[in-house]
Amino acid sequence: MGINFQRIINSRLGVGFTLAFARTLPPSIGYPLANVLAGQLASRKSLKLIQAARINQWVVHGEKSTASELDDAVASNLRHTAHCLYDTYHYLLNEEAIQRLIIIGPGVRERLKEIKRDKKGIIIVGPHLSNFDFVGQAASGTELDALALAFPDPGGGYQWQNQIRRSSGMEIVPTSLDTMRKAKQVLRDGGIVLTALDRPVVGTKYQPKFFGRPASLPLHHILLALKTDVPILVVAVVMNQDGRYEVVYSDPVIMVREADRDSELVHNAERVLAIAEDFIRLAPSQWSMYYPVWPEVQDFLP
Repeated sequence: MGINFQRIINSRLGVGFTLAFARTLPPSIGYPLANVLAGQLASRKSLKLIQAARINQWVVHGEKSTASELDDAVASNLRHTAHCLYDTYHYLLNEEAIQRLIIIGPGVRERLKEIKRDKKGIIIVGPHLSNFDFVGQAASGTELDALALAFPDPGGGYQWQNQIRRSSGMEIVPTSLDTMRKAKQVLRDGGIVLTALDRPVVGTKYQPKFFGRPASLPLHHILLALKTDVPILVVAVVMNQDGRYEVVYSDPVIMVREADRDSELVHNAERVLAIAEDFIRLAPSQWSMYYPVWPEVQDFLP
């Protein structure tokens, strides 16, 4: 039986080691060491985590990569994620450093102020692009005071990560029937609900197209928007060449009503996913998704 590296990485032990490593080492040592570790991990092609990264990177790079190009894309992807993890934990709760590393343009700040002032309710969704956690630390408890819906039944490592996120002021709850009811009330009261849209789920009958392929992705944000008649704002983070993280966002997406419920859900999901696609295309190697969104393409990889 092989070692389950993904389970170790996502465990309390894995998160605790990463936290200790990042908090202790200065950037002059932390970044190069993170790159070395990421390179070693990327070379382990038999790992489920790396297989998922290869699948996802192949699709978002247009399904045309050669074996060598795909190897480079995955290695770049792992290095970027390691860089983001180092920043997240090294500067944990260091507000001055966090603000220095994040570019939040005046348009973003004005949009957040409008959301708080108007109290009409809005759902903010985004892909796991670049250092979304880092920007969440900067926004929570200040401009963005949101209820965050997380993946249900997280493992020990995810629970610890969520505790760290809560320490910066964000309320995070696992998605369930009870928390969906709570989210609906938050939206009806003019509040904000925050969630991700790109982690695959098991057992869903809906498969909206994402990068041209059907994908088993969550639709709870679409269901919430339809039930509460609120718009969806797609927000993402991209690292610039200077190593800072820039926030990008869409116009509000108003739900389109259709007579058929299933078609209504899928059509609106695809409208939102199309915006997320455009953001991921800005920096495909920065998309930190290590669960296979399109497992059926495994056999087509070079």
